[in-house]
Amino acid sequence: MIKFLDIQKINLQHQDETEKRILEVFRSGWYLLGEQVQNFEKNLAKYTGARHAIGVANGLDALRLILKAYIELGVMKEGDEILVPANTYIASVLAITDNRLVPVFVEPDLLTFNISTHEIEKHITSRTKGIMTVHLYGRVSFSEELKVILKKHGLKLIEDNAQAIGASFRGIKTGNLGDASGFSFYPGKNLGALGDAGAVTTNDDELAACIRAIANYGSSKKYVNTYKGLNSRLDEIQAAVLDIKLKYIDQENQKRRDIAEKYCSDLSNPLLTLPEIPVNAEEHVWHLFVVRTGDRERFQNYLTENGIQTLIHYPIPPHHQECYPEYSGLSLPVTEKIHREVLSLPISPVLDMADVEHIIKIVNNFR
Repeated sequence: MIKFLDIQKINLQHQDETEKRILEVFRSGWYLLGEQVQNFEKNLAKYTGARHAIGVANGLDALRLILKAYIELGVMKEGDEILVPANTYIASVLAITDNRLVPVFVEPDLLTFNISTHEIEKHITSRTKGIMTVHLYGRVSFSEELKVILKKHGLKLIEDNAQAIGASFRGIKTGNLGDASGFSFYPGKNLGALGDAGAVTTNDDELAACIRAIANYGSSKKYVNTYKGLNSRLDEIQAAVLDIKLKYIDQENQKRRDIAEKYCSDLSNPLLTLPEIPVNAEEHVWHLFVVRTGDRERFQNYLTENGIQTLIHYPIPPHHQECYPEYSGLSLPVTEKIHREVLSLPISPVLDMADVEHIIKIVNNFR
């Protein structure tokens, strides 16, 4: 069986460095908010080009904290609207509703899977305070047109950068394109921890200070609580692992690009719609390679029978999830088409090209 993602193999590439660094943490006696976290935050900020990086517990918390901080600072208030792509993973939406803000679902572009810039202004009202753009599957979701819309309407741009670390738009990396960005380092991400982990990046000094305090029980000074905060801190072991793997992210992303290019050049099955490759290669880091087909169940079963593991990202759109009955009546035909048809093929920095060629052969023989 060709695994969809061999996380163990990915991590074993860095075994010697990782074991050494974890031993250092173990012997240090300092396991939270210490030197490892400080080093990773410094290096992540440098890598993205942002002024601040704040390590947090996970990717959902990263987005929750950004919005909570904006509310604490008076930039937003309960009931304000945040535009979000309708086909995103549910975490994007949960971060909005958890802060008693209102998600406004915007249809995506069928070719890029990202929020359709042409649809955005149709949804802006007097209550709209921000756009949460999602760099879905690893492709940059940003444009000059979006910059014009943001400036025209005075909106904040929050990047959901859970899937696109290392991607860039005209030389500026994701995580430094908007007002603030949330990262996930879930083990299966391009930059994955050995458990849950996340981060926020921003160039806003006041926002960064507020987020850092909220994530530490609302306190920037021990036992002095300025905000009704959370406990969302990146631990020393995860920070140490991430700091090691950050050094290799560009070369591992390039391996993903090489595989995606091979797929796009050699896959020729007319029953499939392949993802669009952006003109500028740096705009995509291929966290996932997602195809579309009107016969997904039969196609997935066929691949399984031929020893190829695949996944669906994602089978149910947020507005059809049971937890959001208030949005179940929305008509979002592009989103619904995407969620009916998408299937993710294996892609990772440790996937052998021989396996890629085998996958291509099997896929092309599907009838």
